[in-house]
Amino acid sequence: MKELVRPSRLAPGARVAVVAPSGPVAEERLQAGLDLLRGWDLDPVVAPHVLDRHSALPYLAGTDADRAADLQRAWCDPGVDAVLCARGGYGAQRVVDLLDWDAMRAAGPKVFVGFSDSTTLHEAFAVRLGLVTLYGPVAAGIDFIKNARAQGHLRATLFAPETVRVVGAAGSGLAPGRARGVTLGGCLTLLATGYGTPHTRAGARGGLLLIEDVGEPPYSVDRALTQLLRTGWLDGVAGVALGSWDRCGPYEELRPVLADRLGGLGVPVVEELGFGHCEGALTVPFGVSAVLDADEGTLALDTPALR
Repeated sequence: MKELVRPSRLAPGARVAVVAPSGPVAEERLQAGLDLLRGWDLDPVVAPHVLDRHSALPYLAGTDADRAADLQRAWCDPGVDAVLCARGGYGAQRVVDLLDWDAMRAAGPKVFVGFSDSTTLHEAFAVRLGLVTLYGPVAAGIDFIKNARAQGHLRATLFAPETVRVVGAAGSGLAPGRARGVTLGGCLTLLATGYGTPHTRAGARGGLLLIEDVGEPPYSVDRALTQLLRTGWLDGVAGVALGSWDRCGPYEELRPVLADRLGGLGVPVVEELGFGHCEGALTVPFGVSAVLDADEGTLALDTPALR
């Protein structure tokens, strides 16, 4: 697996577009997130349909066409330096096929930040644009608004990425060892359901897979991992880093599932690395070379996430 193109880091005054490719956004949370971004000396602009809600499908932030148009317009705007998702939820799978990837490629590299449902977009940016992306807090997310660690780590990644090249101070090893590879991953359920589509990679061979999920009971996590194992998607993976498993059942019940499904891979597996749906979630880049050390419980980037 090859490293991807790293976008440029942000500088004070950079314009960042906020889009909602998935679920509906609470206005008060959006305003709080915008205030934080302005406090970082960024210039946030809100896409036209961010506060929309689909009339028939209220779990979507407006129609598929409008959500896709917002994302594409923001990405292709030469005055925009970064595109941030407002929230996760569900819906990115419904817009990814509506985007003009040729036009977005022609617009050149820029920073993309999102997590959870935006896993679909992270994979698409890797496959279609060959671009490093940041799996981190969303602009209207409660953790971003309320948690200083999540704010600080995202800010450092955006402005001074060389200061956050080691992730996972509290991580521990589920399976021992040390491995180097290129990072990829996201929400486990989205990776499993994306298999076989034009915007998801055919496999994780040579990669360091970073996965997490939310609201999935242990048997559902088992099902998703088994799907990836049966399809061969995990063949040749160099190592696995596990993030948070919020509302996925008591961890003492989930941990045996993770050990059973991942232990047979014969690669290092680090748990509780601090990214995903958790308090103080760390920002992790996808598409950069790194070393996963299960004995130390760390992920060390070979280069900063952004240039």
